Formats: sequence, structure tokens, C-alpha cells
Amino acid sequence: MEYFYFVRHGETVWNVENKICGATDIELTKRGHEQALEVGKKIREMGIEADVILTSPLVRASETACHISEITGIPVKTEPRLIEQNFGIFESTPRNGAEFHEAKKVIASRYGTGESMLQLAQRIYNLLDEIKEGDQRCILVAHNGIVRIVESYFREMSNEEFSSFGIDNCEVRRYVFPE
Repeated sequence: MEYFYFVRHGETVWNVENKICGATDIELTKRGHEQALEVGKKIREMGIEADVILTSPLVRASETACHISEITGIPVKTEPRLIEQNFGIFESTPRNGAEFHEAKKVIASRYGTGESMLQLAQRIYNLLDEIKEGDQRCILVAHNGIVRIVESYFREMSNEEFSSFGIDNCEVRRYVFPE
């Protein structure tokens, strides 16, 4: 496939509280559900066509994907590799904490009990390679940590750019594979 779309899940309580969700399964807020329905309408209005919505198994992403599916009619399939990175000792700590910002620059660190950037990149890059070689038009619904790795697949990033990169809840991004 030549391209795919990425959507970050809707707002969660921990997003509002500025906490790192990571692999912790946090539900959408009322606003998060509304955002997911709105992004479904936006996808339909933009004329985005897809064969499948691949979603993280975490509830915040899977509920977002289900709302998009309700509006667009695109079927949803859970893709375990899209689960958010396990940030170990940083789960539930402030997202904008200086220590966490620096820790994201150390690619081999597992954050004590979590998953390293190297491990995360392996599973996401493998998934992207499969999408590129496949014949299904996809919308991925996942997390900020996942889109950070996706972004690094497509462009050169300094450690600072990588550590700082993120997108808004229910933001839609189109990624085109290089030829």
C-alpha cells in the first residue's frame, strides 16, 4: 500500500491530568467519546477510504476505533502491536516531566519495568513494513508513543525532536511510504 492514516485516541482522564498513560488501560472521558465521533465524521467528510481500522487493544484506542467505525462503516480489527509503550516507572507520572523527557532519548532503557524504544520500534517498524507490502488501505488508531515511532520511520529526527514529538487527541495524519 502507498499510504495509511493514523489517528490518536480520544481524551482520557489522565490526558486531562497530564499523566503518562502508557500501557495502563485508561478509559475515554465524555469529551473523548465526542472527539472520536467527530473524527469519524471528519474521516467520512474528507472522503478517506479504508479497508480496515487497525486498533490498539487498549480501551481508549479501541473505543475510538469503534466510534470511527460506527460513522464510516469501516471494520475494526485489533492489532496487538499497536499497544502503547510500557513506560515502566514513569506510568502515571507527569507527561511534561523533565526526567521523562530525557528518558525518552535513551533508546535502550526499559524504564525499570517497561519497554525500550528499541523494542517498540521493532514491533511498529515491522507492522509498517507489512502495511507497505500489503494490499489493505488502513487507518491505525493508537497512541502518542506509537505515532512518535511512526514519525521516526518516515523522517530523520534528532533526539530532542523525537522526545518532544506528539499529536493531539483524535488528530488525523496521513503517512505516505517513499517509493
